[in-house]
Amino acid sequence: MHSPTDATTATDAAATDAAAAAITDPLQRERAHLAASRAALRAMREDVESLDLRDVTGTWVSAAVLHHQIEQRIAALADLAHTPLFFGRLDYLHAISEDLSEGGGGERFYIGRRHVHDADGDPMVIDWRAPVSQPFYRASRKEPMDVGKRRRFGYTGGELTAYEDENLSDPAEADTRSALLAAEIEKPRVGPMRDIVATIQPEQDEIVRADISGTVCVQGAPGTGKTAVGLHRVAYLLYAHRERLARTGTLVIGPNRSFLHYIEQVLPALGELDVAQATVQELVGHVEVRGTDTAEAARIKGDARMAEVLRRAVRSGIALPTEPCVVVRGSRRWRVPAYELEEIIQELKGREIRYGAAAEALPQRIAHAVLVKMEQGGEAPDDRVQDAVARNTAVKAVAKACWPPVDPVKLVHRLLTDAEFLAASADGILTPEEQDAVRWTKAARSPKTAPWTAADAVLVDEANDLVQRTASLGHVVVDEAQDLSPMQYRAVGRRCSTGSATVLGDLAQGTTPWATASWPEALHHLGKPAAHIEELTQGFRVPEEVIAYASRLLPSIAPGLAPASSVREAPGSLTVTRVEDGLVDEVVSACRDALAREGSTGLIAADARIPLLAEALDAAGLPFLDPGTETTAEARLTLVPASLAKGLEYDYVVLDEPAAIVAGEPDERTGLRRLYVALTRAVSGLAVLHREPLPSQLG
Repeated sequence: MHSPTDATTATDAAATDAAAAAITDPLQRERAHLAASRAALRAMREDVESLDLRDVTGTWVSAAVLHHQIEQRIAALADLAHTPLFFGRLDYLHAISEDLSEGGGGERFYIGRRHVHDADGDPMVIDWRAPVSQPFYRASRKEPMDVGKRRRFGYTGGELTAYEDENLSDPAEADTRSALLAAEIEKPRVGPMRDIVATIQPEQDEIVRADISGTVCVQGAPGTGKTAVGLHRVAYLLYAHRERLARTGTLVIGPNRSFLHYIEQVLPALGELDVAQATVQELVGHVEVRGTDTAEAARIKGDARMAEVLRRAVRSGIALPTEPCVVVRGSRRWRVPAYELEEIIQELKGREIRYGAAAEALPQRIAHAVLVKMEQGGEAPDDRVQDAVARNTAVKAVAKACWPPVDPVKLVHRLLTDAEFLAASADGILTPEEQDAVRWTKAARSPKTAPWTAADAVLVDEANDLVQRTASLGHVVVDEAQDLSPMQYRAVGRRCSTGSATVLGDLAQGTTPWATASWPEALHHLGKPAAHIEELTQGFRVPEEVIAYASRLLPSIAPGLAPASSVREAPGSLTVTRVEDGLVDEVVSACRDALAREGSTGLIAADARIPLLAEALDAAGLPFLDPGTETTAEARLTLVPASLAKGLEYDYVVLDEPAAIVAGEPDERTGLRRLYVALTRAVSGLAVLHREPLPSQLG
C-alpha cells in the first residue's frame, strides 16, 4: 500500500505523463518522461521505506534478514543525480505483448540502469539486462531485430540535453557512427571507473549475456573494455539468476586494492550491492605476509608442481598399523586385526578424498568393523553403538597414530625449513637446486614469527584445501589474470569449483616472472579447461595513434597476439619528446599542460623515479594523488608507479623515461611488457618524455 506521499508522487507522475503527451517538441517530451520516471522511482523507494515489518517477522533472525533485504532494496532504488535514469529508447515495429501495444502497432521501451514502473505497474524504464533490451546493443540495419528506431540520449550533469535517432528499418540511411555514442565513450574521466552500460558493443554484449553454466575467458587488448565487460557480466548474471547467486555468492578478484577501489562504484551504479571484492592475497590470508621472495623462488613456489609436493607432504604422516585394535565393551573384548586396519587405511588413501574428511571417517570405519564382529557374535548393535565405539579411546588412538592431524600452516612451515622433509616430499618433482631456492635461508622459530611471503600464503591455502575443502561460490570474476601463477589459479579455481568464472586479461600485459603463457594452460590450472575463449581487439578508449605506437612492442612481448586497433582517430594525441637536459622540469611542465585541459592526468614513471618526481611536483605547487585515490575537479593529477598502472585509465598520461621502466624489471621482456601497460593508459593524449634512448623495439 502506498503512503500519502507515494500517492501524491504517483499523481504527480501521472500529471507529468499527461503533460508530456501535450508537448510537441520531441526533446521536451523526453525530458517530461525523464521527470515522470524519476518521480515514479521516488514513489517506488518511498513505498519500500514505508513498509511496516513489525507484524510480518517471526524470529529475530528472520527479522534481521528481512530488514537487511529492505535496506538493500532501498539503496538499489537510489536515484543518482548525475547518472542518467535511461540512456536509450527502442521503438519496435510490432507489439511484443498485447498489454503493452499501442493501437495494435509497435511498442516503445526506454532502456536504463534499473527497472522503473508507474503506480499501475506499467514499465517506464526497462532494465538494460532484460531480454527486451538486448536489441539496443545488438540491432543493426543488417539485422534490425524488429526495431524500427533506436534513440540515444545525451546528458550534461544529469540533465537530458540531446537525442539521436537511428532508423534501422530504413535501408536508405547509411551506417554512420553515433555522435552521442562517441561522446559518451570519450567523456573525460574524473573519479572512479564508470559503467559502460550505455555504450556496450555487440561483441561485448555477447560476453556479458553468456550463459552462467559456462566459464568465459576474455583476452582483451588495452581499451577494449574487458574489465567493464566482466563487471557488467556480474550484474547481468545477478539479474538473470538472482536467487541462485544470492545463495552461492559472487566475487570480483583484482590485482591490488588500488584497482579494486577504482572499479568499486560500477556495480552499485547498476543497482548491485552484494558483490564481494578481494585480491588473491586477501583470499589466501591464512598467514601474515612479512617477507619477500627472489624472482626464482617465487616462480618455483608458483609452479603447479608444488601442488603434488604439498599433497605428498600432507599425506606423509599416514602410517600402517602393526598392532590390532582391541575395543572393550562391558565384559567382552572385540579385536580388529592389523591387516583389516591396513585394508581400511589403504582404501581411504586410494579414494583421494580430503585428508581431514578421511581422518573423520577412519574412526567410523574401524567402529563399523567392530560392529560386524559384534553381529557375528550374536549381538544386535545399532548406530548409537557404532558412534560410541568410534569415540572409544583405543579406536581414537589407532586413528590418530595412523592418520595424524595436519595443521596446514605448521606443515608448510616445516616444508620450507626442514631440508630432509622437503627433499622427501619433492623427490623427483623439484631438483636439488630448486629445493634450495624455495627453502628459507634462515629458519624461523615458529610459524607466527616466520617470514611468510605472498607465494608462501598460496602454498598454505593449497595445503588447507588438501585437508578441508574450500567453499565454492556461484560465480567469480578474476581480472588481470595474466599475472597469476599456476598455484594462484588453483587458489581462485577452488573458490568456483562448483560455479563458473569470467577470466579477464591480456597476455601482452603479463609482468610477473610466472606470467601466463597461454589461456588454455591457465584455464587448465583454474580447473576450467572447457572454458570458451573470446578475443577483443577493437579498442574504444585508447586513440588509434597511441595503441599503434604501443603495438610496436607486441612482436617482442607477445608474438602470438594480433595487434589491437581503435575506432577512435585522434590526431595529435601522441607526442614523443627527447630532452637533453632538465627532464624532470619538462615532465612537470607537461603535467601543467595536461591539467589545463578537461579530465584526469596520470604521471607514470618507473618506481625508482617516483620520489624524485614527487619532490618536483611539490616544489612546483602541483598537488597529486596516489593511485586508487578518487580524483576530483580540484585534484586531477595522479602520480603512478609503473608497477601499479595496470587496469587504470587517465584522460592524459605523461610518461617519464621509458628506458627506466624497462630497466626496473628483472628481464627485458617483463620490462617491455611493463612499458606496454604504461603506454596504453591514456584515453585522450599521451606525452612521452625521455633523455635516455628509447627501447629499440619502439622503432
